[in-house]
Amino acid sequence: MRAVWYDRQGAADEVLVCGELPTPNASHGEVRIKLEASGVNPSDTYRRRGPPAMEYSRVITSSDGAGIIDQVGPGVDQHRLGKRVWLYNGQRNGRWMGTAAEYIALSVDLVTELPDHVSFAEGATLGVPAMTAHRAVFVAGPVQGKILLVTGGAGAVGHYAVQLASWAGATVIATVSSSEKADRARAGGAAHVINYRSEDVAARVLDITGAIGVDHIAEVDFGGNLAATMRCLRVNGSIMIYASNGDREPKLPVLDLMQKNLTVYSMSLAGVPTRTASGRRLTSPRGPRCLGASCRWQRASRFTKPPRRIRPLRPVARLAPLSSNRSAEIRRCGP
Repeated sequence: MRAVWYDRQGAADEVLVCGELPTPNASHGEVRIKLEASGVNPSDTYRRRGPPAMEYSRVITSSDGAGIIDQVGPGVDQHRLGKRVWLYNGQRNGRWMGTAAEYIALSVDLVTELPDHVSFAEGATLGVPAMTAHRAVFVAGPVQGKILLVTGGAGAVGHYAVQLASWAGATVIATVSSSEKADRARAGGAAHVINYRSEDVAARVLDITGAIGVDHIAEVDFGGNLAATMRCLRVNGSIMIYASNGDREPKLPVLDLMQKNLTVYSMSLAGVPTRTASGRRLTSPRGPRCLGASCRWQRASRFTKPPRRIRPLRPVARLAPLSSNRSAEIRRCGP
């Protein structure tokens, strides 16, 4: 099969190789997917650049993808053959073979049926971006009738978070960095948009909420936005952290957190379990149970996620843009 891999860490145009590797076969509890699209996320570029150190001497990059099941291993229902699916955590948790290839063999627990109206390119963004967004929005409970702040509301995770929160009945305030991104956030359902480059985010949030603050924040940069966050959250509010690139080791204002009775959540998708301690599956062919609402949202045709760029697999190893931290780039893995 064709694949894109690296044997050492560094810039994309220096270390990515495109060539032929043996096609994997599905083992017990696995399915093999003929990939049609592979999503590129910031976490994939971090692992390729380092740190962290490489887990294996060779890594096929990328963890998200979409395609068609063409082989099932022992213990997997034969009826899954031919199903359109999306997958997540491909190159994670002890697996060196990611989705920048024509095929991947993966635990059936990490594979979800893709609705017919959702393209493979869109399906390849449903792993890291959509699952993170779901957790970021609903971690503290139902959001109907609440006011949510989504920072980075035009990014891959942020755009999904805006749509999910709006779909679930919340009033959404989104921060963006340009007028183009403001249009994107509004198209996703944001009721209010704040340009953080030219406006005082906290002041605008307090003006919009009548000086009360928001109920919950889906936060793309906890450390970088911490000062504004403390002003934006109402008493008994909550915040869900999924990144903190502005300051990876922020000093926490513990007393302020206590006095406002705030709850802080965080997550990493690679650490999300697929089974209980007793071995019971937490997923179904229709998707992870934590994504039940997201699956209904998909089937309702209410979400949009046009990929930023689509590249053919073969030239991808020569593309310097893959060294960027932009998510939702798609590698098309078919002919």
